[in-house]
Amino acid sequence: MAEHREFFYRRLHSLLGVVPIGIFLVQHLVVNHFAVYGEESFNNAAGFMAGLPFVLLLETFVIYLPILFHAILGVYIVFVARNNMKNYGYFRNWMFYLQRITGVITLVFIAWHVWETRVQIGLGNVELNYSLMEGILTNPFMFWFYVIGVISATFHFANGLWSFLLTWGFTQSPKSQKIATYATLLIFLAISYLGIRTLIQFAYGA
Repeated sequence: MAEHREFFYRRLHSLLGVVPIGIFLVQHLVVNHFAVYGEESFNNAAGFMAGLPFVLLLETFVIYLPILFHAILGVYIVFVARNNMKNYGYFRNWMFYLQRITGVITLVFIAWHVWETRVQIGLGNVELNYSLMEGILTNPFMFWFYVIGVISATFHFANGLWSFLLTWGFTQSPKSQKIATYATLLIFLAISYLGIRTLIQFAYGA
């Protein structure tokens, strides 16, 4: 019974990492990338998202609660998981270790990002606009903190997507797993570009 329960939780953990968390990550990076086209474009895109009906309920049940569950179970996995060199080899085990490391970094990054943006907006201390992120990212320390956080988040998602495809039975053969490795690498590079290009825009206006 305990093994079946753990199997269920791990599959749910994997699913939530892709739907809805992964989808939200990509959507968030795409919306933020409107900053590259100018302050007005970003403000319009961010304002549209903030103006969605029932936005607080959506944020709570589609973003925050899934992230909280994913994070708690992820920390548990960090402490109990073991590498499997026989089945997956050195490369996949390195990816396994990096997945756990980036998970912890991403959790810290998300907590801080939510605190200085969403929470401060909710308290009425700041407004959701281009100037908010520009003020944060013109600080060199915060810029590099965000760079590390974004890369950790995009790697964690892309590598987690590979694990999701395996866990849910989409990639059972070695060939399909190899194809998935290249596909998720391209996804990592693409969404990392969106995130880093946006950070550069806010920090340097370039």
